[in-house]
Amino acid sequence: MVRFSNNVIGLLNFLTFLLSIPILVGGVWLSKQGTTECERWLEKPVIALGVFLMIVSLAGLIGACCRVSWLLWLYLLVMFLLIVLLFAFTIFAFVVTNKGAGETVSGRGYKEYRLGDYSNWLQKRVNNANTWNRIKSCLQSGKVCTEFQTKFLNDTVNEFYSENLSAIQSGCCKPADECHFTYENSTSWTKPVNATLDNPDCSAWDNNPDTLCFNCQSCKAGLLQNLKSDWKKVAIVNIVVLVFLIIIYSIGCCAFRNNRQENWKRY
Repeated sequence: MVRFSNNVIGLLNFLTFLLSIPILVGGVWLSKQGTTECERWLEKPVIALGVFLMIVSLAGLIGACCRVSWLLWLYLLVMFLLIVLLFAFTIFAFVVTNKGAGETVSGRGYKEYRLGDYSNWLQKRVNNANTWNRIKSCLQSGKVCTEFQTKFLNDTVNEFYSENLSAIQSGCCKPADECHFTYENSTSWTKPVNATLDNPDCSAWDNNPDTLCFNCQSCKAGLLQNLKSDWKKVAIVNIVVLVFLIIIYSIGCCAFRNNRQENWKRY
């Protein structure tokens, strides 16, 4: 029973070490094969995660199985910091995603999204030109609106208005309803003649498939709505991971205590 905690920590870290290998290989593959801004942006975090998991798991594995107390102490310190950071991020995710929701439009199957409805922190992130250019590149390379056009191309105006569009489709692939554009097809709209377009998104719209409403505030809002939904899911998963990490940390503390007791017995 004394060695049980050491064996559990050793086994878990061995599995983590095996997990780090495909993650690291995936990051290296992205760095070599990545052709889009999205893929190039992902490569560094993926490589960093793979290296981090590999180093930490080796420290825990050697510390627990070889009775190297200082390595196990280092492993526990990293685990403690990880628990604190994960807890802080979970609280932060709930706070910054608390505001914002789509607005229901009469006679429409979709909602409209306004950037001002979301938290100031999120607004600042997407209003940064460099950040938005990277995000826009991802949306364009992901062919979000190309698939949108293909799916709804043959819709009549009434059929289109009844479609249940996603937040990004509503914000990036069509003009805002308040612009009162004339519908031709899913990604081709005619601006009203001599109309006063108070909403800057109305001027930003272009029928060019590479432009559409990717420069609109509504597109940024649609992205934040997606982000809000995803972060809330991640926050819930984080709670489960936190419980798991706390259990592992407790077992690790027992293994560390076992190491110290055995070291005392030797002397």
